[in-house]
Amino acid sequence: MAEAGRVIAGSAGGIRLLAPGPGTRPLADRVKQAVFGALEPDLPDAAVLDLFAGSGGAAIEALSRGAERAVLVEHDANAVRVIGENLRRAGVADRATVVRRDVARFLAAGPDANDAAGPAGRLDAWPFDLVIVDPPYAERAQREAVLARLGAPGTPDAPAVLRRGGRVIVTHFWKEPPPGTVGLLASERVRRFGETAVAFYRYGED
Repeated sequence: MAEAGRVIAGSAGGIRLLAPGPGTRPLADRVKQAVFGALEPDLPDAAVLDLFAGSGGAAIEALSRGAERAVLVEHDANAVRVIGENLRRAGVADRATVVRRDVARFLAAGPDANDAAGPAGRLDAWPFDLVIVDPPYAERAQREAVLARLGAPGTPDAPAVLRRGGRVIVTHFWKEPPPGTVGLLASERVRRFGETAVAFYRYGED
C-alpha cells in the first residue's frame, strides 16, 4: 500500500503513515512541517476537526504535538479503514473519533452526529479550536460551502463549529484561493508550497 508520508514531530514523530489510494492527496511532509510548526503553540489541549481527512495525517500530526482530541470526517470506506490503522500506528487512537459521513451532512448534524467510530455518542469535542479543511482542489463550491458554515455565528439550531479565536487551515490550488473573509472567519496569511497553498483563518466575533 502507498505511504502518506510520516508524522513530523511529537510523540509519534517518524511514524510512517499509509495512504488510502491514488485518489487521495496527502499533505506533503514539508507542508505539514511548516503548517504545524506555525500552529504548535496553539495545539496543547486543543480540540481538532479534520474535514476530508483522507489518510488522517493532519489530525495525527496535531495529536502527536499535543492536541487533546480530534474528530476526523471522511466519506470513503477504504479511507476510513486506513485512518483507523494510521491512528493505531501513531498511538493516538484513544484520542480520536472517526466519522464516516459526507462533510456537509456532518456539519449540518452538528454535535449530535451518531455514526462515529471511537469514543462513542455525542461529539463532546464540539466546538473546536482548530479545523483543517483539505478538500479535492476541483471541489471549489464545496469548499466555499464548508467555509460559510465554519464562519457562521452559532444559533440554537446550528451551534458554532469553532470557539471564539479558533483557527481554520484550508489547503487549495494556489491559483484558486478562497475568499479573504467568510462570515466571522478572516484570513491572517497564506503560504505557498509549489502548486499547493495554505490559508490560515481566525474565527472572531460578530
